[in-house]
Amino acid sequence: MSLTRRLRVMAAVLITGLAMSGCSDDEPVDPAPVSAAATPAATAAGAAPPAPPAPPPAPPCESPLDSLSQRERIAQLFTVGVSSMADARQAVEQHKIGGIFLGGGVVGEVVSGDALARLQQDSPLPLLVAIDEEGGRVSRIAPYAGPLPSARVMAATMSPEQVRSAARARGEFLRGMGVTVDFAPSVDVSAQPDGAVIGDRSFSPDPARVVRYARAFATGLQDAGVAPVFKHFPGHGRSSGDSHHQSVTVPPLDQLVPHDLHPFAELAGTPGAGMMLGHQQVPGLTGVDRPASLSPAAYRLLREGHGYGAQQFDGPIFTDDLSGMRAVTDAFPLPRAVAESLIAGADSPLWITTAGIGEALDAVEQALANGALSRQALDRSLMRMAALRGIPGCVGGPATGQVEGAAALSAPIPDLPARAGLPALPGPPG
Repeated sequence: MSLTRRLRVMAAVLITGLAMSGCSDDEPVDPAPVSAAATPAATAAGAAPPAPPAPPPAPPCESPLDSLSQRERIAQLFTVGVSSMADARQAVEQHKIGGIFLGGGVVGEVVSGDALARLQQDSPLPLLVAIDEEGGRVSRIAPYAGPLPSARVMAATMSPEQVRSAARARGEFLRGMGVTVDFAPSVDVSAQPDGAVIGDRSFSPDPARVVRYARAFATGLQDAGVAPVFKHFPGHGRSSGDSHHQSVTVPPLDQLVPHDLHPFAELAGTPGAGMMLGHQQVPGLTGVDRPASLSPAAYRLLREGHGYGAQQFDGPIFTDDLSGMRAVTDAFPLPRAVAESLIAGADSPLWITTAGIGEALDAVEQALANGALSRQALDRSLMRMAALRGIPGCVGGPATGQVEGAAALSAPIPDLPARAGLPALPGPPG
């Protein structure tokens, strides 16, 4: 067959096929017919519909803390007492301190002037400004705001609603000064005489009554925009003495759980509140070589909660004063105490002077370099303190980029002398 005849036959076959399919040579033929799985009938029959388009990637999480050096990041965790506003400005500008504590000697200057407001305005990050304002004999602002009864008197003469109102008024005065955190109320359960170390700072020897009144006081502070800090975990109300002057012990842990620890268990879920660890030794928890404020076991108890019937606590944890209380200073020089507290699980080491900041920074940097303190733990503390200070950052994640798989707080804590190159622990204080 010739080539011409062969082409004619092929054309005839093609035309016949198009006619049989119902299409003319003028109608386009869909080169990719819709599959049965994508039709309504097929979907109704149980086939999966087409997958929706993938959402756009989330924007990267950023925080003002990301640009800080390691030393500056450590300093952001410290809360230090200041003797004047000039002293405060030097600590902030020289060391990038994140928190200042107002003792009685500086309150008058703050109340009468605008130095704190100017320092806050000049600070590149919002400062934490803390004070001790419980009422009674622990009142820094009484000369300027008038007296507030002690916790014991409040619980004996006022209703919880009246205490909330009084605490709100106190908080409004504090907030007007520029205070953001009050190291109050004390939730220690105590029947000690009024003038004892806790004494009338306790609302009651009845744990349930302590809970009612401490919650009212804390809520009043929060009504005014001031964050409360419950203290002195795990309970100082039955201590053997005054931790300002000596090493002290409290009853064993199994006796604390139903009594002294009950208010902490009930109040651990308070949104926006912090906790302060005291310097008491607890048989069955801390051992005899260190106080609760430097004990990993005490921080794990608070964080995990299940050891005393509480929910997990993920708010900020402060230490009590590390520089002026002999329950700590007799065995732990300030730089080491600061490093040990962070290794144990504190978020903010507190001491009542600006002396020793440089040495404390050196000690913490050494602990990081030697692995005694992890970067992940530092990031977790920065995240908690940033939230307390209103510093923007990642929602639901650390402000400084905590890496995946960070060690849990219940993981074993490496021995500080072996890992950080610091002096070996001394024996128990005499």
